[in-house]
Amino acid sequence: MLRALAVDDERPTLEELVYLLNADPRIGTAEGASDATEALRRINRALESGPDGPDAIDVVFLDIQMPGLDGLDLARLLTGFARPPLVVFVTAHEDFAVQAFDLDAVDYVLKPVRRERLAEAVRRAVEQRGATPPPPRIPVHEPDPDHITVELGGVARFVPVDDITHVEAQGDYARLHTERGSHLVRIPLSTLEERWRARGFVRIHRRHLVALRHIGELRLDAGTVSVLVGSEELQVSRRHARELRDLLMRRP
Repeated sequence: MLRALAVDDERPTLEELVYLLNADPRIGTAEGASDATEALRRINRALESGPDGPDAIDVVFLDIQMPGLDGLDLARLLTGFARPPLVVFVTAHEDFAVQAFDLDAVDYVLKPVRRERLAEAVRRAVEQRGATPPPPRIPVHEPDPDHITVELGGVARFVPVDDITHVEAQGDYARLHTERGSHLVRIPLSTLEERWRARGFVRIHRRHLVALRHIGELRLDAGTVSVLVGSEELQVSRRHARELRDLLMRRP
């Protein structure tokens, strides 16, 4: 079982997170730290005691925005340790996801924390730590293929695929753009490309997947190619330009 340390400067949030972690059967112990400096002291003590010592920590559930040393600062420090604990970021802000995964975070959980979402983060930590495998997961029926599930303010929402104008790669995440806003999902761009190819989505760049029906203009300028999607202009890489032009020519 995993030994966890939760770090958050807001006491009610910290107490709730520690409670939820201790309620998970895959967590042996879960304790709290009210700031990153205290957490760093505990982690240093844990490393000194060894992987089987009484103070050992397997995974840190870490808030990002805290006074003084913040969560990203602490995670950067841990990358220099010989045997650092795993890191799961728990934050109200989705804008740090790319930085988080650049630091090899196991997961990125948005507040308010839902029990089911936290359980998924624990599962990923268990898999990476090589601890005892978790109990079998209960199959969950996926929504119909015309929608994709996104998390917004701790609530699962179903976004119609036809509303998505383009998708942008952000590390292990993908940002779905619609005319009304954007949503971050933990699905690689390559997976969405394969899943939505038959629905008229085409790769135009290593970072962008675009719905053909939402392309308003194809622009050629001094050897560069771009497309206008709504009010946003996106560059098209050379390797994808010919295929895109052919597809647009055949578009009804």
